[in-house]
Amino acid sequence: MKALKVENLSKDFGGVHAVSDVSFHVEKGERMALIGPNGAGKTTLFNMVNGQLSPTRGHVYYFGQDVTHMTEFQRAQLGVARSFQLTSLFLNLTVMQNMLLAFQGTKRSRYQIFRSYNSYDALQARAKTLLESVGLWGKNDLPVKDIAYGEQRKLELYLSLTCEPRLLLLDEPSCGLTAMESADLTSRIRNLGREITVIVVAHDMDLVFGVAERIMCLHHGEIIADGTCDEIKADVRVKEIYMGSEDTGNAQIK
Repeated sequence: MKALKVENLSKDFGGVHAVSDVSFHVEKGERMALIGPNGAGKTTLFNMVNGQLSPTRGHVYYFGQDVTHMTEFQRAQLGVARSFQLTSLFLNLTVMQNMLLAFQGTKRSRYQIFRSYNSYDALQARAKTLLESVGLWGKNDLPVKDIAYGEQRKLELYLSLTCEPRLLLLDEPSCGLTAMESADLTSRIRNLGREITVIVVAHDMDLVFGVAERIMCLHHGEIIADGTCDEIKADVRVKEIYMGSEDTGNAQIK
């Protein structure tokens, strides 16, 4: 079953063609990575899949349903979750409060504005379980601004799981992390249940090859390669982008 199908998707910003006639699909439970140099159109493509941007042309299908014109919120309700390259947490709220807000946002109880969030015992229990699994329960009462950046990144990943997503979009999840923190995050993404389809955008090739079963390379808004890790490593065009005249720095195909 196809979790995601993108059909002839394009996005123009005036005369700039950020994404041009892109088509691909991702099977349910698949782990796919999207790579490419800065400005290739990766985040723009993610934003159209997520609903933050409307395409100029083309369609997005989620488990067979046309969601092209659905809002970001509507897609989230269907089970599309997204993390961002920059953390988007409530820094002055505690770790626990961030987690409870994420849980509450998926429930009808979010409309009950006169009831304290502390009165939802079931949500408290679920939040505790999730924080324990990520090793943050001991810091549950700390403001998010007071925990390490790597812990913030892990928290953001697990906040995206509170809506029990069927499709998880991760934009540069290891950005700003140490090698050890990145390796830990890679392991956590790899061990997510197969009921979750994962698409990750990353320049961290250790994370890409540690997570992905399939890699798609985007360049100038177009797909130039799509295949297994071994096929991408051997692809001459991909090597030229990452190691040739358009070197992206420390990202290398090994």
